[in-house]
Amino acid sequence: MNPVQHIGSLALPWPLLLAAGAAALGLAVGMVLDRRQAAGFWAMAWRVLLVTLLAARLAFVFEYREAFLQAPLDIRDGGWNGQIGVIAGWLYALALMRRQPSVRRPLMAGMGSGTAAWVLGSMALLVHAGNDIRLAAATARTLDGTQIELQSFSGKPTVVNLWATWCPPCRREMPLLQQAQIEHPRVHFVFLNQGEPAEEVRRFLASRQLELSHVLLDPKGQAGANLGGQTGLPTTLFFDARGRLSTRYVGELSHETLEQMLASTGARHAPAAAR
Repeated sequence: MNPVQHIGSLALPWPLLLAAGAAALGLAVGMVLDRRQAAGFWAMAWRVLLVTLLAARLAFVFEYREAFLQAPLDIRDGGWNGQIGVIAGWLYALALMRRQPSVRRPLMAGMGSGTAAWVLGSMALLVHAGNDIRLAAATARTLDGTQIELQSFSGKPTVVNLWATWCPPCRREMPLLQQAQIEHPRVHFVFLNQGEPAEEVRRFLASRQLELSHVLLDPKGQAGANLGGQTGLPTTLFFDARGRLSTRYVGELSHETLEQMLASTGARHAPAAAR
């Protein structure tokens, strides 16, 4: 399943679209049941939604607080903790219902339908996340032209970054990924360039003083397509130690989002001697 929905030049992640759709459904169901219109459902529903979003964001920030303290103004990650947000939203909604029983029916129905849609949709996305995709499906070339099988990186969690020198967000996230190589020696970081010649890639790396391990070429984009990553650049694919796709991220990574994605591969528990 494609992890994003393209709308013109925009690439919107399905989890974001799912959350927006679930919220819209909850608001619509509540409005239908709030026939008197005087119960104040609309204002309360938006307050509940605001609390849900704020709690989800704060939970994510708290989880990765050390990274945020290093760069508190870096908000490009957009990370959130949906479970904590929904729990906080329900607690706030229940408090509102106790104080104003007249909104109980529409607010309960709206929260219930929105939550159910989000939970079921999340399960569907998880089932169709593409966990059958493996590193073994792709080959690439080194900068000197030698063909290499990506399955050779199995045995450690592996991060495959699809990028190009003409892509501004790709260029911006490169220093972060270079630093990640140092911080996570138990993880393979593979930089799979899409469609550019070796000399152009070398010039770019030299001009940015980047020292990246495993810089590979994918001249026709075949390897990227086989890995299910042809959704826009940059796309970063996260594989566990057995070479199975754990998750992917479309767009520019932040330190916090990278740490979150790495956790899905078991990188924090990878044995130090793995090769």
